Amino acid sequence: MSQVKSRTRATAERSAAAKEQVMQAALRLFTRQGYFNTSIPDIVRESAVSTGSIYHRFSDKEGIARSLYDSLVERMQAAFTDIEARHRSAHDRCRAVIELLFRLTEEEPEVMRFMLFSRHGEFIPDLAPVCSSRPFVQMREMVSAGMKTGEVRTMAPIVAAASVFGGTLRLIQLRLDGVLDKPLTEYLDEIWACAWRSVAN
Repeated sequence: MSQVKSRTRATAERSAAAKEQVMQAALRLFTRQGYFNTSIPDIVRESAVSTGSIYHRFSDKEGIARSLYDSLVERMQAAFTDIEARHRSAHDRCRAVIELLFRLTEEEPEVMRFMLFSRHGEFIPDLAPVCSSRPFVQMREMVSAGMKTGEVRTMAPIVAAASVFGGTLRLIQLRLDGVLDKPLTEYLDEIWACAWRSVAN
């Protein structure tokens, strides 16, 4: 019985590893050459996973994109939830979010490019805009919580969130586009001072 369980576990681990290989390959290809310029044979070559194995795990290319998007959203949501658990104030939470986004941009630019600047609705038609995803809702909730505690001036929540995070998202775009030469972390203190000053009570 233990041998059967071991084989089953090993099979499940191999399957999960293959699925992750496919999604990482798709991420690289989608961000480098675009979703519509990427084919399943491209993903086969990039991932070193067979066509049959890919279709066993995903219905089609859209299915790969959807799984990739869902996986990255879940990962971001978990990171923001951890920030909420580690920090009590809106000030500290929002700063930690900006620091995380800057670090991810430097360490995993393809993830940030896919999450923030891909037009997901063009290839996953029934998907809500990324700004409606749970991580972006969490960002707005952090700012709104600051209004309730008096840290943040009372204003339209969407305006407050845009004031806190808008400059950050713009710097990320400039960095990914190659306009900024220095790592984003070197701008953290300056952008945070501007962002917080715009909403602080």
